[in-house]
Amino acid sequence: MMLDSTETVDTVVIGGGQAGLALGRELARQGREFVILDAGRRVGDAWRLRWDSLQLFTPAKFNGLPGMPFPGDPLAFPGKDEVASYLEDYASRFDLPVRTEVRVDRVRREGERFVASAGNLRWVSQNVVVATGGCQAPKVPGFADQLADHVVQLHSNEYRNPSQLPPGLVLVVGMGNSGAEIARDVAATHPTSIAGTPSGELPVRPTRATARFVLPLIRFAGTHVLTRGNRLGRAAAAAFRGAPLVRTKVADLVDAGVERVPRVTGVRAGQPVLADGTSPEVSSVIWCTGYHDDLGWIDLPAFDEHGEPRHNRGVVESVPGLYFLGLEFLYAFTSATIPGVGRDARYLARRMPPASPATHPAKAGRVARSGRSAHLEAAAGGSS
Repeated sequence: MMLDSTETVDTVVIGGGQAGLALGRELARQGREFVILDAGRRVGDAWRLRWDSLQLFTPAKFNGLPGMPFPGDPLAFPGKDEVASYLEDYASRFDLPVRTEVRVDRVRREGERFVASAGNLRWVSQNVVVATGGCQAPKVPGFADQLADHVVQLHSNEYRNPSQLPPGLVLVVGMGNSGAEIARDVAATHPTSIAGTPSGELPVRPTRATARFVLPLIRFAGTHVLTRGNRLGRAAAAAFRGAPLVRTKVADLVDAGVERVPRVTGVRAGQPVLADGTSPEVSSVIWCTGYHDDLGWIDLPAFDEHGEPRHNRGVVESVPGLYFLGLEFLYAFTSATIPGVGRDARYLARRMPPASPATHPAKAGRVARSGRSAHLEAAAGGSS
């Protein structure tokens, strides 16, 4: 039998990635009653489920969240599984009350409180922090469904390795960092083309030498210079259209045998059509076309006319008690990254009002336990 359950806490944090976990540690240090809700089966799944060869562009010494350095060689560039394991260990070390397998489908006001719902489960709170990041829903062009049924289509969030792809030409659409790295990965086993234009190239590569001497300067600029607190940072935020290529450059793609082709403009006879009118015969298309905002479940007047969150450094002044964390350029160029999220988390925690005396302590439960199981135990009066 499915039981309804309501839990009352001071703060609900939605999203258990690096942003939500960093904030969780700050809230724990303040002694607040809070819960972190995450849709994944395990902490770190947002990283764990990405393509196999993914590595960070920043060395390990910059990838620790507050209170826990990233383990291992400080000049190495961690892979996605190492990042996932680190986040899981972080949640465990600080005994953060993460409820996994909870996908929040609505946040609204009821009187003076917020209510976050996930199916028949409810959390009532004084504060809500949306730490999911703004761009979560895969974005593909509307004509994608016109491709022939035999053409395998994957978004970059679904791609793991070339074994997913049948023999034949692979077209990678989008030439950001994901597209460039995936195209290079696929080219080892399949003929590969890439469509799109990069947003420039970083003039250095992530190596041990640059990790020691150059990347610290880039990190400093991205964290302390390119911020919304100065004119240069605000101009950079307004002009930002995508990161430059960092590890895999255009020359690397050429060396790997990847063919550059014009952008994709449509579909003809079940095959993609390029801007020059040609239509290559492809067996697979990998859409590295980014993501779009998926915040329609927030039933609050917190957005501008373009649907973007209206906030000042993550604080939604028009809806007291609502906060955003982990957004692109929330405050600085690094705000959506592991190296930059800690400062934003500290700022938001300090901006929250004191906990209301009406908030009742909640049983946090074990980090790895699912939210549904925890709610059922609470409804039955159980504990662990």
